[in-house]
Amino acid sequence: MNLTTMNTQGKYIKKNATVILFAILITLSTSLYIKNDGREMRKIEKMIVAPTFLNNKYDVTEYGATGDGVSDALPAIKKAIDICSYHGGGRVVLPKGKYFSKGPIALKSNVNLHLEEGAEILFSADEKDYLPAVLTRWEGTELYNYSPLIYAYNVRNIAITGKGIINGQGSKNIAKWKPNQRQDQTLLRKMGMEVTPVYERVFGEGHFLRPALIELVSCTNILIEDIKIIDVTFWTIHPLFCTNVTVRRVEVESYNDNSDGVDTESCYNVLVENCYFKTADDGIAIKSGRDNDAWRVGQPSENIIIRNCVFDSKINGVCIGSEISGGVRNVFVKNITILKCTNALYFKSNLDRGGYVQNVYFRNIKVKECATLIKFEPNYKNESKNDFPTQFKGFSFKNIHAEKATVSGIDITGFEDMPVEDVTIENLTVKSTPLPLVIKNAKNVSLKKVMMNGEKVHYHSSKNRKISLKLFCD
Repeated sequence: MNLTTMNTQGKYIKKNATVILFAILITLSTSLYIKNDGREMRKIEKMIVAPTFLNNKYDVTEYGATGDGVSDALPAIKKAIDICSYHGGGRVVLPKGKYFSKGPIALKSNVNLHLEEGAEILFSADEKDYLPAVLTRWEGTELYNYSPLIYAYNVRNIAITGKGIINGQGSKNIAKWKPNQRQDQTLLRKMGMEVTPVYERVFGEGHFLRPALIELVSCTNILIEDIKIIDVTFWTIHPLFCTNVTVRRVEVESYNDNSDGVDTESCYNVLVENCYFKTADDGIAIKSGRDNDAWRVGQPSENIIIRNCVFDSKINGVCIGSEISGGVRNVFVKNITILKCTNALYFKSNLDRGGYVQNVYFRNIKVKECATLIKFEPNYKNESKNDFPTQFKGFSFKNIHAEKATVSGIDITGFEDMPVEDVTIENLTVKSTPLPLVIKNAKNVSLKKVMMNGEKVHYHSSKNRKISLKLFCD
């Protein structure tokens, strides 16, 4: 007995009866996971514990920093971090003042970089200060690139805390590079698809791939708390290959291109809570790498909790994708307010990606104005050159309310050979929208207590067949 099923890259292969039984068990476990989402979220929450530090204080002014906003404070900050880490850890403190950093700040194990109220770090706008190049991912593909402004690699127990300000000064230079990036972007993507050895993917000087502001790579036990971040170079907070990450009470205010608030990528056990994102791009985006390069690594993003946050975005609110080739699963989003955005709850991929998105839950979401409230887009930008569809399966939405959706209320679109599966929507209202419901190539879709434009929206789908557009209103 044979069955045609999908591999991790989205291709179809023959499997025997044993695999059929395994697939059935996976489907049942997904269903049970959705029914017990509250319990599962609490289990994940217990695993996410913020790091603690020794009660040692290392004031950067004691190592030569003046806080005048002109003199280079980086040598003093580096020295304080080195000594703090060497002696077992503690707080490296920046008291009230302006601290110019002529280059990146590299965190080390057991160090809490603490900005007291009234403290501000001003980063250099000269890209040459961010050399030599360091290992990172850029839009989901590994390479050596300009160092992020705050960087850590393969360290444990680190934090950035306090009520001070981190100023990337991106608008003075680096954030303006986007019009010049196309050639480098195309070359990097080609290297990723061809699995060029990473040590040969050296960009940096003479290239135009913007570095992130805060990027933590392969780190464990991370806390980012209370700070305000402004004028961002590229992505704002980018944990990559990290475990046990807490981002709490952070405010991001930046309208430079691609200044996403948080991009958690191929990370395990992440909590983002009580944050305020005023951004020119996604408030929060969950990613796991791009195309063949991410299949090589094979590390998903999983066990993500996002709650009690406010979004005011020029693009999307909470987004999963489009770089999701490593897979995404077990995402819990709760008690979110979105003031304005394009797509409020957005799931995007294309036929180059493969991978999967599974077990995703949204609870208690309020949206003032958006283009589309819930949107699945499996062929983002129509730029695919392959045939590796992403599996979208196991989505639950409950208590979702929007004042206005200027394009559509719900848009669930899949492929004929890879439909969106197992979507439940309960207690959803959109007061005003021109197009309430689009469902195409989806199965096992359930709508309960859905109101749009003051009318009930009914939809019923068979469990065993793919569905095209249907709309029933009273």
